[in-house]
Amino acid sequence: MNTENRIIVALDFDDHAAAETLVARLGDTCGHYKVGLELLTSAGPGLVRDLAARGYEVFLDLKLFEIPHSVAGAVRVAGTLGASMVTVHAMGGTGILTAAVEAAREFPGLKVLALTVVTSMTASDLADVGVVAASTDEQVLRLGRLAVAAGCDGLVASPREAGALRAALGPEPLIVTPGVTMPGGAGGGHARGGTPGAAFGAGASHIVVGRSVTRAADPVAALERIRAGL
Repeated sequence: MNTENRIIVALDFDDHAAAETLVARLGDTCGHYKVGLELLTSAGPGLVRDLAARGYEVFLDLKLFEIPHSVAGAVRVAGTLGASMVTVHAMGGTGILTAAVEAAREFPGLKVLALTVVTSMTASDLADVGVVAASTDEQVLRLGRLAVAAGCDGLVASPREAGALRAALGPEPLIVTPGVTMPGGAGGGHARGGTPGAAFGAGASHIVVGRSVTRAADPVAALERIRAGL
């Protein structure tokens, strides 16, 4: 399997300099980075623009959940910055999803990914917010189908749901799986995690790795170990 740029390294830092240090250390070993709310708030959108200008793919993990007009505006900004992927909450419903998809049409290189159920959530968490008639797996599938019907390019789900999504939705949608750790590694707050090999084996198109690489003594060697195990 060619995993080039399908392994996304999460720049989960609260400091611009720390993120740039890791990017410099990884060099040509990594071509795809995730920028989330923490780093975006700290470093600002210029970091996304800079990474894209240097030839990196950027997964801009905004988890948009707002009125459709605001979501569309944020997606356009993501496209202007050069992001390759941007996330929107599938729980926002068809209006939000279609607004994001329509806004992204202006940017052929930008993919809209719908977040199904956050990987830290369990069935009891869903019950807390009123989702009592469906298990986590069922809710992920329901939202996955909704997002694909709205025209989203792909989904964000845990490694444990990648197989069911792929079986239900076919080969076309991207399936990006955060919550990926090395065997025996800590879950890092993800209640529904999995290993890189299991995620790709189940049908994920991309995996997101964080502490396994970013907190490693040798990030390059850690990333290469992940590739070697696939």
